[in-house]
Amino acid sequence: MKISKRAAHIEPFYVMEVAKAATQLAATEAARAKPVIHLTIGEPDFTAPPLVQEAAIRAVRAGVTQYTPAIGIEPLRERISNWYRERFGVDVPARRIVVTAGASAALQLACMALIEPGDEVLMPDPCYPCNRHFVIGAEGIPVLVPTTAGERYQLSAEKVRASWSEKTRGVLLASPSNPTGTSIHPAELRRIHDAVQANGGFTLLDEIYLGLSHDSDFGQTALAFDDNVISINSFSKYFCMTGWRLGWIVAPESLVPVLERLAQNFFLCPSAVSQHAAFACFEPESLAEYERRRAEFKARRDWFIPALQEIGFNVPVVPDGAFYAWADCSAWLEAWDLSSSWDFAFEAMKRTHVAMSPGRDFGNADAARFVRFSTANSMENLQEAVERLAAFRP
Repeated sequence: MKISKRAAHIEPFYVMEVAKAATQLAATEAARAKPVIHLTIGEPDFTAPPLVQEAAIRAVRAGVTQYTPAIGIEPLRERISNWYRERFGVDVPARRIVVTAGASAALQLACMALIEPGDEVLMPDPCYPCNRHFVIGAEGIPVLVPTTAGERYQLSAEKVRASWSEKTRGVLLASPSNPTGTSIHPAELRRIHDAVQANGGFTLLDEIYLGLSHDSDFGQTALAFDDNVISINSFSKYFCMTGWRLGWIVAPESLVPVLERLAQNFFLCPSAVSQHAAFACFEPESLAEYERRRAEFKARRDWFIPALQEIGFNVPVVPDGAFYAWADCSAWLEAWDLSSSWDFAFEAMKRTHVAMSPGRDFGNADAARFVRFSTANSMENLQEAVERLAAFRP
């Protein structure tokens, strides 16, 4: 059967390929003695807190499981609006908020609404692979601009201006970023947005890790700039609701009817149960629990990054948010006589039963010498992983 060119251009999500291999290893006899430690997928090891779980049960028992409005139920949009006001001091009216079936659906809707075939979208290298593929799915062209540690692996206004062409339609950024856990400084992000606006383009910003910022210099939403910033967010990361598939877009008011029309056709609506459960995310008890968890993610970062450095990995930029470590494994490649981090990830998994993500997923510039560790795992498992790797240190 012939497949479309669009589908042919979508590469595998290599993190999932590695995770699949780790799952297969975990089923072997060898893994019974030394269980596999999964530091691949960026999924909080915490689940939805009690009030959220209870709200979901009540919704099911009450039968509020039917279709909702395509852009989400109004009370949830209001709750999200209040969260921006209370957490970030930013006024984001509920009428600009579109609730979606996860951040992935939000990104797909935004790309479908904004990108024409052949349009180019500037993105940093490295970046989250699925974001590139959303652009490709809309028949656009992701243009990966190499970044450096000195730039925190983020685009700068200077690079945006230098890379802009007559085919450029906008930028797709992430702050904090996956895979690096780094954020764009608010002043630089404003300069980027100004440069994009001067060219008549769009600023599409993935802010799904915004709640998991650990540095007061960052952790601010770009929605404070003006109403033209388009922000994607999610209940998956800070709110620990990955499998519930619930996210949202904040868009200019004029774009909301377009997003609504697309959502009606592509998704009908987000999950009704997840929406009713998400009300409880904003209860004081739940918010206190999320902040406790954020502190735990920070404690893991503060222990894990120096530990990696000590055993021969180089983490050029300490992440200021999310739960990742973007680590240069060049010393390991040389010591083990390997050519790339892809080979290293599988060899390390075989020797140590520690699974990590090779850089191949995240870009082209330095992908062959970087791996990404997810610290969305217990401190006990992180310590065990380092101990196992240390036994083979270069």
